Amino acid sequence: MLLTYATGFGLGGGLIIAIGAQNAFVLGQGLRRNHPMMVAFVCAFCDAILIAAGVAGLGTLIAAYPILTKIAAWGGGAFLIWYGFGALKRLFETETLSEEAISKTGWQAVLSTTLAVTLLNPHVYLDTVVMLGGIGGQFPADQRLFFALGAMSASFVWFFAIAMGASWLAPYVARPVTWKIIDGLTCAVMWLVAYSLLAPEISAMVAG
Repeated sequence: MLLTYATGFGLGGGLIIAIGAQNAFVLGQGLRRNHPMMVAFVCAFCDAILIAAGVAGLGTLIAAYPILTKIAAWGGGAFLIWYGFGALKRLFETETLSEEAISKTGWQAVLSTTLAVTLLNPHVYLDTVVMLGGIGGQFPADQRLFFALGAMSASFVWFFAIAMGASWLAPYVARPVTWKIIDGLTCAVMWLVAYSLLAPEISAMVAG
């Protein structure tokens, strides 16, 4: 059972740690000290639900209906492009870690954006529901729970680590030039992920 848990933890960590839109968002909120613990919990909790659903068999259902992945790709790509434009806009503003900057975004807005970054990104479903769910489904029935718990634990450890780590680093990266770099990288990551989602769909439309 411990080996199965460790396998889930290792595979989950390997997929979640990869640089992507969700990690960039969590890092940015942590550096801004803008409800970082809530952001980390929401991301990890959503991952836990999706991992459980995948191990329970949802990944097989999604694979049987490709239209679901197409809808997710277009919706997620559009959102990430929009969010990237927001980061690009901030490049031309003077942003610091003053108390005004920290408190200007309420928890409701941060929560809704966190859910959007998490649930409108098809890569999240591919990693948690399809890949982890598919791998976990190959274990004997009495070991799937331990595999899922291992993957869930990796998600909680990772998101809280980067949220707390970024919050701790915030006082040392308070210069405006640092924020221009962060927003530039955020914009690049969001648009690269959007491109990876939309390019295959656009190519398929052109070829069709």
